[in-house]
Amino acid sequence: MNVGSAFCAINPELGDDLAGQLHRRLCEGIRDDLEANALYLADENLQVLLLSLDVAGLFEAEYMSELRAATAAATGVPERQIIITSTHTHDAPDTMGLLPDSVKNDLYLQRLVIRLAEVSAQAVAQARPARVGWARGAAHVGFNRRVCWADGSHSMYGDTQRPDFTGLEGPDDPSHTILFAVDEEGVPLAVIHANCCHATCIESALQASADFPGEARRLIRDALRPDLPVLYLQGASGDTSPWNELGPVRRWDREARLREVGALLAGETLRLMRLTEPVADPVFRHTCEDLVVDIRLPSAEELAEAEAIAAQGAEGAGRGPWILAEAGVLRLQREFAADPRETLPLHALRVGDLAILTNPCELYCQFGLDIKRRSPAAMTIVAQLADGFSGYCPTIPALMGGGYSGAAIHWARLEPYAGYKIVEASSRLVHSLWRE
Repeated sequence: MNVGSAFCAINPELGDDLAGQLHRRLCEGIRDDLEANALYLADENLQVLLLSLDVAGLFEAEYMSELRAATAAATGVPERQIIITSTHTHDAPDTMGLLPDSVKNDLYLQRLVIRLAEVSAQAVAQARPARVGWARGAAHVGFNRRVCWADGSHSMYGDTQRPDFTGLEGPDDPSHTILFAVDEEGVPLAVIHANCCHATCIESALQASADFPGEARRLIRDALRPDLPVLYLQGASGDTSPWNELGPVRRWDREARLREVGALLAGETLRLMRLTEPVADPVFRHTCEDLVVDIRLPSAEELAEAEAIAAQGAEGAGRGPWILAEAGVLRLQREFAADPRETLPLHALRVGDLAILTNPCELYCQFGLDIKRRSPAAMTIVAQLADGFSGYCPTIPALMGGGYSGAAIHWARLEPYAGYKIVEASSRLVHSLWRE
Protein backbone atom coordinates (compact mmCIF):
# COMPACT_ATOMS: atom_id res chain seq x y z
CA MET A 1 0.00 0.00 0.00
CA ASN A 2 1.10 3.56 -0.77
CA VAL A 3 0.10 6.34 1.61
CA GLY A 4 0.32 10.10 1.30
CA SER A 5 -0.89 12.79 3.65
CA ALA A 6 -0.94 16.55 4.13
CA PHE A 7 -2.80 19.29 5.98
CA CYS A 8 -3.40 23.02 5.72
CA ALA A 9 -5.12 25.79 7.66
CA ILE A 10 -8.61 26.84 6.52
CA ASN A 11 -9.25 29.74 8.90
CA PRO A 12 -11.90 32.43 8.31
CA GLU A 13 -11.27 36.14 8.18
CA LEU A 14 -11.93 38.26 11.24
CA GLY A 15 -15.49 39.53 11.05
CA ASP A 16 -16.79 36.46 9.22
CA ASP A 17 -19.99 34.84 10.47
CA LEU A 18 -19.58 31.67 12.52
CA ALA A 19 -21.98 28.74 12.20
CA GLY A 20 -23.46 26.49 14.87
CA GLN A 21 -25.93 28.56 16.91
CA LEU A 22 -29.38 30.10 16.44
CA HIS A 23 -27.89 33.53 17.12
CA ARG A 24 -25.49 35.43 14.88
CA ARG A 25 -21.80 35.45 15.86
CA LEU A 26 -18.92 37.26 14.19
CA CYS A 27 -15.38 35.93 14.41
CA GLU A 28 -13.22 38.13 16.67
CA GLY A 29 -10.15 35.88 16.71
CA ILE A 30 -8.61 32.49 16.00
CA ARG A 31 -8.37 30.35 19.14
CA ASP A 32 -6.71 27.51 17.22
CA ASP A 33 -6.34 26.74 13.53
CA LEU A 34 -9.15 25.19 11.59
CA GLU A 35 -7.59 22.60 9.30
CA ALA A 36 -8.16 20.36 6.31
CA ASN A 37 -6.34 17.04 6.80
CA ALA A 38 -5.94 14.71 3.82
CA LEU A 39 -5.09 11.00 3.64
CA TYR A 40 -4.43 9.23 0.35
CA LEU A 41 -4.50 5.42 0.25
CA ALA A 42 -3.65 3.41 -2.87
CA ASP A 43 -2.67 -0.02 -4.10
CA GLU A 44 -2.36 -1.40 -7.63
CA ASN A 45 -6.17 -1.55 -8.04
CA LEU A 46 -7.66 1.32 -6.04
CA GLN A 47 -6.99 4.82 -4.79
CA VAL A 48 -9.08 6.64 -2.19
CA LEU A 49 -8.71 10.16 -0.82
CA LEU A 50 -10.13 11.02 2.61
CA LEU A 51 -10.45 14.62 3.77
CA SER A 52 -11.43 15.80 7.25
CA LEU A 53 -12.41 19.49 7.49
CA ASP A 54 -12.92 21.60 10.60
CA VAL A 55 -16.27 23.02 9.51
CA ALA A 56 -19.84 22.53 10.72
CA GLY A 57 -20.76 20.98 7.40
CA LEU A 58 -20.86 21.53 3.65
CA PHE A 59 -24.41 22.01 2.56
CA GLU A 60 -25.25 22.15 -1.13
CA ALA A 61 -24.96 19.16 -3.48
CA GLU A 62 -23.82 21.44 -6.31
CA TYR A 63 -20.96 22.79 -4.22
CA MET A 64 -19.92 19.29 -3.17
CA SER A 65 -19.77 18.32 -6.85
CA GLU A 66 -17.59 21.35 -7.59
CA LEU A 67 -15.32 20.49 -4.66
CA ARG A 68 -14.88 16.86 -5.72
CA ALA A 69 -14.35 17.80 -9.37
CA ALA A 70 -11.60 20.29 -8.53
CA THR A 71 -9.93 17.80 -6.19
CA ALA A 72 -10.15 15.01 -8.76
CA ALA A 73 -8.64 17.26 -11.43
CA ALA A 74 -5.74 18.15 -9.13
CA THR A 75 -5.01 14.58 -8.01
CA GLY A 76 -6.22 12.11 -10.62
CA VAL A 77 -8.34 10.35 -7.99
CA PRO A 78 -11.81 9.52 -9.37
CA GLU A 79 -14.52 11.76 -7.95
CA ARG A 80 -16.50 8.90 -6.39
CA GLN A 81 -13.38 7.78 -4.54
CA ILE A 82 -13.00 11.14 -2.79
CA ILE A 83 -14.68 11.29 0.64
CA ILE A 84 -14.98 14.73 2.28
CA THR A 85 -16.02 14.77 5.94
CA SER A 86 -16.69 17.50 8.51
CA THR A 87 -15.72 17.43 12.19
CA HIS A 88 -18.83 19.54 12.91
CA THR A 89 -17.15 22.13 15.09
CA HIS A 90 -19.66 24.86 15.94
CA ASP A 91 -17.00 27.58 15.76
CA ALA A 92 -16.21 27.61 12.04
CA PRO A 93 -17.22 29.88 9.14
CA ASP A 94 -20.84 29.83 8.01
CA THR A 95 -20.68 27.36 5.13
CA MET A 96 -24.40 26.54 5.21
CA GLY A 97 -26.40 29.77 5.51
CA LEU A 98 -29.06 28.29 7.78
CA LEU A 99 -29.90 31.57 9.55
CA PRO A 100 -31.97 34.12 7.60
CA ASP A 101 -29.70 37.01 8.67
CA SER A 102 -26.34 35.18 8.32
CA VAL A 103 -25.37 34.80 4.69
CA LYS A 104 -23.46 31.71 3.59
CA ASN A 105 -19.80 32.65 3.20
CA ASP A 106 -19.38 32.15 -0.55
CA LEU A 107 -15.93 33.78 -0.61
CA TYR A 108 -14.68 31.34 2.01
CA LEU A 109 -16.20 28.43 0.08
CA GLN A 110 -14.45 29.55 -3.12
CA ARG A 111 -11.12 29.69 -1.30
CA LEU A 112 -11.83 26.26 0.18
CA VAL A 113 -12.08 24.71 -3.30
CA ILE A 114 -8.56 25.92 -4.07
CA ARG A 115 -7.12 24.92 -0.69
CA LEU A 116 -8.54 21.40 -0.80
CA ALA A 117 -7.26 20.83 -4.32
CA GLU A 118 -3.80 21.98 -3.21
CA VAL A 119 -3.60 19.93 -0.03
CA SER A 120 -4.98 16.85 -1.79
CA ALA A 121 -2.44 17.15 -4.58
CA GLN A 122 0.28 17.45 -1.97
CA ALA A 123 -0.92 14.28 -0.22
CA VAL A 124 -0.96 12.31 -3.47
CA ALA A 125 2.46 13.61 -4.53
CA GLN A 126 3.99 12.52 -1.21
CA ALA A 127 2.62 8.96 -1.36
CA ARG A 128 5.15 6.26 -0.61
CA PRO A 129 5.20 2.61 0.51
CA ALA A 130 3.71 2.28 3.96
CA ARG A 131 2.21 -0.05 6.52
CA VAL A 132 -1.18 0.56 8.11
CA GLY A 133 -2.68 -0.50 11.42
CA TRP A 134 -6.12 -0.33 12.97
CA ALA A 135 -7.42 -0.81 16.49
CA ARG A 136 -10.42 -0.19 18.71
CA GLY A 137 -10.60 0.96 22.31
CA ALA A 138 -12.84 3.24 24.34
CA ALA A 139 -12.99 6.91 25.33
CA HIS A 140 -16.33 7.91 26.84
CA VAL A 141 -16.59 11.59 25.92
CA GLY A 142 -20.11 11.86 24.46
CA PHE A 143 -23.45 11.51 26.27
CA ASN A 144 -27.03 11.36 25.03
CA ARG A 145 -28.58 14.80 25.23
CA ARG A 146 -32.26 14.01 24.52
CA VAL A 147 -34.29 14.17 27.75
CA CYS A 148 -37.71 12.51 28.22
CA TRP A 149 -40.57 13.86 30.34
CA ALA A 150 -43.60 12.25 31.97
CA ASP A 151 -46.04 13.89 29.54
CA GLY A 152 -44.42 12.05 26.60
CA SER A 153 -42.50 15.06 25.28
CA HIS A 154 -38.73 15.07 24.70
CA SER A 155 -36.28 17.96 24.64
CA MET A 156 -32.69 18.68 23.70
CA TYR A 157 -31.11 19.02 27.18
CA GLY A 158 -33.11 19.61 30.36
CA ASP A 159 -32.97 19.54 34.14
CA THR A 160 -32.86 15.84 34.94
CA GLN A 161 -33.48 16.60 38.62
CA ARG A 162 -37.08 17.56 37.82
CA PRO A 163 -39.66 15.11 39.24
CA ASP A 164 -41.19 14.56 35.78
CA PHE A 165 -37.88 13.40 34.24
CA THR A 166 -38.31 9.82 32.99
CA GLY A 167 -34.95 9.04 31.39
CA LEU A 168 -32.72 9.70 28.42
CA GLU A 169 -34.15 8.97 25.00
CA GLY A 170 -31.27 6.98 23.53
CA PRO A 171 -27.76 5.56 23.96
CA ASP A 172 -24.26 6.89 23.55
CA ASP A 173 -21.21 5.20 22.06
CA PRO A 174 -17.85 5.31 23.89
CA SER A 175 -15.96 3.21 21.33
CA HIS A 176 -12.81 4.80 19.91
CA THR A 177 -11.36 3.44 16.67
CA ILE A 178 -8.18 4.35 14.83
CA LEU A 179 -6.42 3.82 11.51
CA PHE A 180 -2.81 4.91 11.15
CA ALA A 181 0.04 4.64 8.68
CA VAL A 182 3.82 4.51 9.07
CA ASP A 183 6.52 4.49 6.42
CA GLU A 184 9.10 1.73 5.95
CA GLU A 185 11.25 3.23 8.72
CA GLY A 186 8.32 3.36 11.13
CA VAL A 187 7.83 7.14 10.93
CA PRO A 188 4.12 8.04 11.37
CA LEU A 189 2.54 9.33 8.16
CA ALA A 190 -1.05 9.95 9.26
CA VAL A 191 -3.63 9.10 11.90
CA ILE A 192 -7.39 8.70 11.67
CA HIS A 193 -9.33 8.49 14.89
CA ALA A 194 -13.09 8.38 15.38
CA ASN A 195 -15.45 8.87 18.29
CA CYS A 196 -19.07 9.90 18.85
CA CYS A 197 -19.66 13.35 20.36
CA HIS A 198 -20.85 16.72 19.10
CA ALA A 199 -17.88 19.11 18.88
CA THR A 200 -19.59 21.75 21.01
CA CYS A 201 -17.44 22.34 24.08
CA ILE A 202 -17.10 26.07 23.27
CA GLU A 203 -20.00 26.34 20.83
CA SER A 204 -20.98 29.94 21.68
CA ALA A 205 -17.50 31.46 21.38
CA LEU A 206 -16.76 34.52 19.24
CA GLN A 207 -13.62 32.92 17.86
CA ALA A 208 -12.80 30.20 15.38
CA SER A 209 -11.84 26.88 16.91
CA ALA A 210 -11.65 23.22 15.93
CA ASP A 211 -12.96 22.45 19.43
CA PHE A 212 -11.84 19.14 20.97
CA PRO A 213 -10.82 17.53 17.64
CA GLY A 214 -8.25 20.30 17.32
CA GLU A 215 -7.00 19.83 20.88
CA ALA A 216 -6.65 16.07 20.37
CA ARG A 217 -4.76 16.73 17.15
CA ARG A 218 -2.35 19.08 18.92
CA LEU A 219 -1.59 16.54 21.63
CA ILE A 220 -1.07 13.71 19.13
CA ARG A 221 1.37 15.89 17.20
CA ASP A 222 3.19 16.83 20.40
CA ALA A 223 3.72 13.12 21.05
CA LEU A 224 4.52 11.88 17.54
CA ARG A 225 5.44 14.54 14.98
CA PRO A 226 4.63 18.26 14.80
CA ASP A 227 3.63 18.13 11.12
CA LEU A 228 1.58 14.91 11.32
CA PRO A 229 -1.78 14.94 9.48
CA VAL A 230 -4.53 13.87 11.91
CA LEU A 231 -8.06 13.22 10.67
CA TYR A 232 -10.98 13.16 13.09
CA LEU A 233 -14.07 11.31 11.83
CA GLN A 234 -17.22 12.31 13.66
CA GLY A 235 -19.35 9.34 14.67
CA ALA A 236 -23.15 9.11 14.75
CA SER A 237 -23.53 11.95 17.23
CA GLY A 238 -26.72 13.76 16.25
CA ASP A 239 -28.08 13.25 19.76
CA THR A 240 -24.87 13.25 21.82
CA SER A 241 -22.85 16.05 23.40
CA PRO A 242 -19.83 16.51 25.70
CA TRP A 243 -22.16 17.17 28.66
CA ASN A 244 -23.45 14.35 30.87
CA GLU A 245 -27.13 15.09 31.54
CA LEU A 246 -27.10 12.61 34.43
CA GLY A 247 -23.87 13.86 35.98
CA PRO A 248 -23.63 15.91 39.19
CA VAL A 249 -22.60 18.98 37.17
CA ARG A 250 -24.19 19.38 33.75
CA ARG A 251 -22.17 22.43 32.69
CA TRP A 252 -18.72 23.50 33.76
CA ASP A 253 -15.84 25.48 32.33
CA ARG A 254 -16.03 25.05 28.55
CA GLU A 255 -12.32 25.50 27.96
CA ALA A 256 -11.56 22.90 30.60
CA ARG A 257 -13.98 20.44 28.99
CA LEU A 258 -12.38 21.03 25.58
CA ARG A 259 -8.95 20.21 26.97
CA GLU A 260 -10.28 17.22 28.89
CA VAL A 261 -12.01 15.63 25.88
CA GLY A 262 -9.02 16.33 23.65
CA ALA A 263 -6.69 14.64 26.16
CA LEU A 264 -8.96 11.60 26.49
CA LEU A 265 -9.11 11.10 22.72
CA ALA A 266 -5.40 11.72 22.15
CA GLY A 267 -4.40 9.43 25.00
CA GLU A 268 -6.51 6.54 23.74
CA THR A 269 -5.30 7.03 20.16
CA LEU A 270 -1.66 6.95 21.26
CA ARG A 271 -2.26 3.93 23.50
CA LEU A 272 -3.86 1.97 20.66
CA MET A 273 -1.08 2.89 18.23
CA ARG A 274 1.54 1.67 20.68
CA LEU A 275 -0.20 -1.71 20.99
CA THR A 276 -0.82 -2.28 17.27
CA GLU A 277 1.55 -3.78 14.70
CA PRO A 278 0.85 -2.30 11.23
CA VAL A 279 0.79 -4.45 8.09
CA ALA A 280 2.08 -3.75 4.58
CA ASP A 281 -0.55 -5.34 2.35
CA PRO A 282 -4.08 -5.17 3.83
CA VAL A 283 -7.23 -5.96 1.88
CA PHE A 284 -8.29 -2.63 0.35
CA ARG A 285 -11.73 -2.13 -1.21
CA HIS A 286 -14.32 0.58 -1.71
CA THR A 287 -17.89 0.96 -2.89
CA CYS A 288 -20.56 3.65 -2.74
CA GLU A 289 -24.25 4.23 -3.35
CA ASP A 290 -26.67 7.14 -3.70
CA LEU A 291 -29.64 6.46 -1.41
CA VAL A 292 -32.84 8.36 -2.24
CA VAL A 293 -35.13 9.11 0.70
CA ASP A 294 -38.30 11.15 1.10
CA ILE A 295 -38.55 14.54 2.75
CA ARG A 296 -40.86 15.11 5.74
CA LEU A 297 -42.76 18.29 4.87
CA PRO A 298 -44.56 20.40 7.50
CA SER A 299 -48.28 19.96 7.95
CA ALA A 300 -50.81 22.65 7.07
CA GLU A 301 -51.12 23.53 10.76
CA GLU A 302 -47.34 23.79 11.15
CA LEU A 303 -47.11 26.02 8.09
CA ALA A 304 -49.84 28.33 9.36
CA GLU A 305 -48.18 28.62 12.76
CA ALA A 306 -44.77 29.32 11.16
CA GLU A 307 -46.25 32.01 8.89
CA ALA A 308 -47.83 33.72 11.90
CA ILE A 309 -44.55 33.66 13.83
CA ALA A 310 -42.54 34.87 10.83
CA ALA A 311 -44.95 37.77 10.38
CA GLN A 312 -44.14 39.00 13.90
CA GLY A 313 -40.42 39.10 13.14
CA ALA A 314 -37.55 38.45 15.53
CA GLU A 315 -38.55 41.25 17.91
CA GLY A 316 -42.17 40.24 18.18
CA ALA A 317 -41.82 36.46 18.36
CA GLY A 318 -38.34 36.15 19.84
CA ARG A 319 -35.27 35.26 17.87
CA GLY A 320 -35.36 31.50 18.42
CA PRO A 321 -39.00 30.97 17.39
CA TRP A 322 -38.56 33.36 14.44
CA ILE A 323 -35.53 31.48 13.09
CA LEU A 324 -37.19 28.08 13.51
CA ALA A 325 -40.28 29.38 11.71
CA GLU A 326 -38.58 31.31 8.91
CA ALA A 327 -35.39 29.31 8.29
CA GLY A 328 -36.72 26.01 9.58
CA VAL A 329 -40.33 25.42 8.57
CA LEU A 330 -40.94 27.92 5.76
CA ARG A 331 -37.62 27.30 4.03
CA LEU A 332 -38.25 23.56 4.18
CA GLN A 333 -41.57 24.08 2.40
CA ARG A 334 -40.09 26.47 -0.21
CA GLU A 335 -37.17 24.25 -1.17
CA PHE A 336 -38.70 20.77 -1.09
CA ALA A 337 -42.46 21.00 -1.66
CA ALA A 338 -42.10 20.60 -5.44
CA ASP A 339 -39.85 17.52 -5.15
CA PRO A 340 -39.81 16.09 -1.60
CA ARG A 341 -36.84 13.79 -2.01
CA GLU A 342 -33.15 13.87 -1.14
CA THR A 343 -30.15 11.87 -2.32
CA LEU A 344 -27.77 10.66 0.38
CA PRO A 345 -24.27 9.62 -0.77
CA LEU A 346 -23.01 6.61 1.20
CA HIS A 347 -19.51 5.12 1.15
CA ALA A 348 -18.06 1.85 2.41
CA LEU A 349 -14.28 1.51 2.66
CA ARG A 350 -12.40 -1.59 3.77
CA VAL A 351 -8.83 -1.47 5.03
CA GLY A 352 -7.88 -4.90 6.36
CA ASP A 353 -10.32 -5.79 9.14
CA LEU A 354 -11.53 -2.20 9.46
CA ALA A 355 -14.62 -0.74 7.76
CA ILE A 356 -15.36 2.97 7.37
CA LEU A 357 -19.02 3.71 6.54
CA THR A 358 -20.07 7.28 5.78
CA ASN A 359 -23.30 9.26 5.45
CA PRO A 360 -24.16 12.99 5.10
CA CYS A 361 -26.46 13.30 8.14
CA GLU A 362 -26.30 14.17 11.80
CA LEU A 363 -27.16 10.56 12.47
CA TYR A 364 -28.63 9.60 15.83
CA CYS A 365 -26.34 7.38 17.87
CA GLN A 366 -28.65 4.35 17.82
CA PHE A 367 -28.25 4.09 14.05
CA GLY A 368 -24.46 4.13 14.36
CA LEU A 369 -24.65 1.28 16.86
CA ASP A 370 -26.99 -0.63 14.55
CA ILE A 371 -24.59 -0.23 11.62
CA LYS A 372 -21.68 -1.47 13.72
CA ARG A 373 -23.67 -4.43 15.02
CA ARG A 374 -24.52 -5.54 11.48
CA SER A 375 -21.04 -5.01 10.05
CA PRO A 376 -18.93 -8.09 9.25
CA ALA A 377 -15.77 -6.11 10.03
CA ALA A 378 -13.85 -6.70 13.22
CA MET A 379 -13.92 -2.91 13.70
CA THR A 380 -16.24 -0.34 12.13
CA ILE A 381 -16.09 3.45 11.97
CA VAL A 382 -19.33 5.28 11.20
CA ALA A 383 -18.51 8.76 9.89
CA GLN A 384 -21.33 11.26 9.56
CA LEU A 385 -21.50 14.58 7.69
CA ALA A 386 -19.58 13.13 4.75
CA ASP A 387 -20.11 14.52 1.24
CA GLY A 388 -22.91 16.84 2.29
CA PHE A 389 -25.15 18.02 5.09
CA SER A 390 -28.65 16.52 5.14
CA GLY A 391 -29.51 17.54 8.69
CA TYR A 392 -30.52 15.55 11.72
CA CYS A 393 -31.59 11.95 11.18
CA PRO A 394 -33.60 11.00 14.30
CA THR A 395 -35.16 7.73 15.40
CA ILE A 396 -38.92 7.19 15.43
CA PRO A 397 -39.04 7.55 19.26
CA ALA A 398 -37.38 10.96 18.80
CA LEU A 399 -39.98 11.96 16.22
CA MET A 400 -42.74 10.88 18.60
CA GLY A 401 -41.21 12.94 21.42
CA GLY A 402 -40.66 16.00 19.24
CA GLY A 403 -38.59 18.91 20.40
CA TYR A 404 -35.57 20.36 18.63
CA SER A 405 -34.18 17.92 16.01
CA GLY A 406 -37.39 15.89 16.30
CA ALA A 407 -39.81 18.35 14.71
CA ALA A 408 -39.87 18.89 10.93
CA ILE A 409 -37.59 21.81 10.03
CA HIS A 410 -35.16 22.44 7.19
CA TRP A 411 -32.23 20.78 8.99
CA ALA A 412 -34.35 17.91 10.40
CA ARG A 413 -36.25 17.11 7.25
CA LEU A 414 -35.70 13.47 6.40
CA GLU A 415 -38.53 10.94 6.40
CA PRO A 416 -39.12 8.87 9.59
CA TYR A 417 -37.50 5.79 8.05
CA ALA A 418 -34.39 7.53 6.66
CA GLY A 419 -32.07 6.35 9.43
CA TYR A 420 -33.29 2.78 9.13
CA LYS A 421 -32.71 2.91 5.37
CA ILE A 422 -29.17 4.20 5.96
CA VAL A 423 -28.54 1.24 8.27
CA GLU A 424 -29.85 -1.20 5.65
CA ALA A 425 -27.86 0.35 2.80
CA SER A 426 -24.66 0.64 4.84
CA SER A 427 -24.98 -3.00 5.88
CA ARG A 428 -25.46 -4.08 2.29
CA LEU A 429 -22.46 -2.07 1.12
CA VAL A 430 -20.06 -3.28 3.78
CA HIS A 431 -21.09 -6.91 3.35
CA SER A 432 -20.38 -6.63 -0.36
CA LEU A 433 -16.76 -5.70 0.46
CA TRP A 434 -16.33 -8.76 2.63
CA ARG A 435 -18.04 -11.13 0.17
CA GLU A 436 -15.63 -10.07 -2.57
